[in-house]
Amino acid sequence: MKTLKFTFWQDGSYYLGFLNDYPDYQTQGLSKEELVANLKDLLADLESGEVPYVRRVEELVVAE
Repeated sequence: MKTLKFTFWQDGSYYLGFLNDYPDYQTQGLSKEELVANLKDLLADLESGEVPYVRRVEELVVAE
């Protein structure tokens, strides 16, 4: 099992959010639970290789 951070907010009656590793891809739900389920589905789609040109955020370590 792995854990990923996500960012979310409420806009009216919708919860919107994205996976922090994939900030260009947002999803929504009518509840936080539905949003989390949609984020899991989104992650599966992004990691399947079916979505072309997936942008991802990573950290770069630079020695000073």
